[in-house]
Amino acid sequence: MDIEKLKEVACEAIDQAAEDLAKLSHFIWSNPELAHEEFKAHDAVTEILDKYKFPQVDRKFILPTGFRAVCGDKAKGPHVALLTEYDALPEIGHASGHNLIVESGVAIAIALKACFEAAGQPFGKVSLLGTPAEEQRGGKLSFVKAQVFKDVDFAMTAHPSQYYISRPNYVAISEVTMHFTGVEAHAAEFPWEGVNALDAAILCYNNVSCMRQQLPPGWMLHGIVTDGGARPNIIPRTAALEYYIRTPKNRNLKKLEKMLKNCVDGAALATDCDVKMKLHSTFLNLLTNEEMTKTYEENASRLGIQTDTDKESILKKLGGSTDVGNVSYEVPTIHPKFEIGADCNTHSMDFTTAAGDPKAQKYTLDMAKALAMTCIDIMLKPELLAKIKAEFEVESQ
Repeated sequence: MDIEKLKEVACEAIDQAAEDLAKLSHFIWSNPELAHEEFKAHDAVTEILDKYKFPQVDRKFILPTGFRAVCGDKAKGPHVALLTEYDALPEIGHASGHNLIVESGVAIAIALKACFEAAGQPFGKVSLLGTPAEEQRGGKLSFVKAQVFKDVDFAMTAHPSQYYISRPNYVAISEVTMHFTGVEAHAAEFPWEGVNALDAAILCYNNVSCMRQQLPPGWMLHGIVTDGGARPNIIPRTAALEYYIRTPKNRNLKKLEKMLKNCVDGAALATDCDVKMKLHSTFLNLLTNEEMTKTYEENASRLGIQTDTDKESILKKLGGSTDVGNVSYEVPTIHPKFEIGADCNTHSMDFTTAAGDPKAQKYTLDMAKALAMTCIDIMLKPELLAKIKAEFEVESQ
């Protein structure tokens, strides 16, 4: 069976599964679960994978809410990892559209399984990976640590957005916390006996705000006070801050961490407080594989998808961060964004509504079709995979 016929099979398989996929997406959207608590989503996805007779479905894979579904045979061709996530945000639910991300991943897996069956034998291997907690400390980091990508040839995922963007600018990020400790005292009767940890935290926050003026373009810090004391009449013995720090490239994160540490240590010294600063997790910047992206764009255009709409302004925008970046340093990866028919940005209540709107379905399944066709090209064109891997060897150094 030739490549074009297989692409038809893939698209038809997604169309035939559309009702089940929409129900899955709506269930996850209607039952938002925070990072590492995605038990309902985990069960719903693995149940549909059983329904579509995936020969291997690993529940509680790596993490309690992680999963892996496998079909095909690595001995017969390249191995693709399809990355999914399904955690929601506090208070605003699926404002990042993760219900659509997991839907598209399941759709691609169903399409490729149908292609293997239509061809009479697999021409590669598919691993659909359910990776929890993208919105917190990144389940994909645990998958990388467990060497899940050791025999994978390429990986992909897609994220809903306001625009179609083939080469999103996902930057490196570290999560940092700092805990200040002083001495409690009555704020009115014996203030001289206290050491105010909140003063240290506020001074640190102001130090960072002043430092921000001199940061290079694309270097960012955003922080909150997570502990500011118990009562106004008690000088706070403890106070804490949490920061996300971002730079366009991984190599700059260490420098920014050192600059932040100077702000922290200076505040502690000035207020006579003790401080503990801890780095919790780091997401690497995304390496978008250009050869894979061009292949995706060719397939997307066949479906009428105009990639990189509003391109000039999009490419100038600073990006967010994702644990897919860490995967992109393990294997060649793409992470295109796709619009869902809504003129609003992610991480807003408006986007939550849009992610659950039935009209988002066509956009999501069209993206799944484009990526499924991209997988077929890569799996059946050895020269293309060779170019993809050659590019990766250079860019990942």
